[in-house]
Amino acid sequence: MEEGAGSGSGMAAPGVQRNGDGSTKSVVRTYEEEKSYVTQVSPVLFEISRGFVPNMLVPGAFYVNAELKELLYEELQHFCGSQGVGGFLPAMKQIANVAALPGIVKKSVAMPDVHSGYGFSIGNVAAFDWTDPNAIVSPGGVGFDINCGVRLLRTNLYLEDVLPVIEELTQALFDHIPVGVGSKGIIPTSGADLEAALEMGMDWSLREGYAWSEDKEHCGASKFAP
Repeated sequence: MEEGAGSGSGMAAPGVQRNGDGSTKSVVRTYEEEKSYVTQVSPVLFEISRGFVPNMLVPGAFYVNAELKELLYEELQHFCGSQGVGGFLPAMKQIANVAALPGIVKKSVAMPDVHSGYGFSIGNVAAFDWTDPNAIVSPGGVGFDINCGVRLLRTNLYLEDVLPVIEELTQALFDHIPVGVGSKGIIPTSGADLEAALEMGMDWSLREGYAWSEDKEHCGASKFAP
């Protein structure tokens, strides 16, 4: 078992214990008990065992060097000291929570940029089995610390419609969606346009001819999510 950062054996974190009859009750684990769920597999790979948080379907894992490892264990130690009150969940807990999502495949994995996020930890990735009817699609898996965004678009296409042209479709998406620093889209936009879009939301898109009226029914609250 990995020793982690610091001692803090008196610090405790909340958890859930499942009883024989299927009911649950809150339990409190010490920092040392929490660490016992984390195993160092290699110099840079750590595995989080099922049971670290309730309802984990698969293990968790994260890749960090010695310096980054200390930061992750400090997050966990602080969480134990606060007994889960206030602040973000530590990244290890967030990785484990993702491991409890329906349809997840093999592991919830975090890359070396891992740190506490919102929902998913930053750097956390997961794959979901699309053949599982209970599997999820999670826009929340996109990080928020650098203002990432995601949009889900509904089409009338079926898988068999897309497969024959999937390479051309993928290239067309890359051609028309700005990617990377300094890139520009095909729609010329001024500062005034941006202000109007932020103020009017979908109505701006309708006015400029970039949307259909029925799109408003599939947009954000009050149809003001540009």
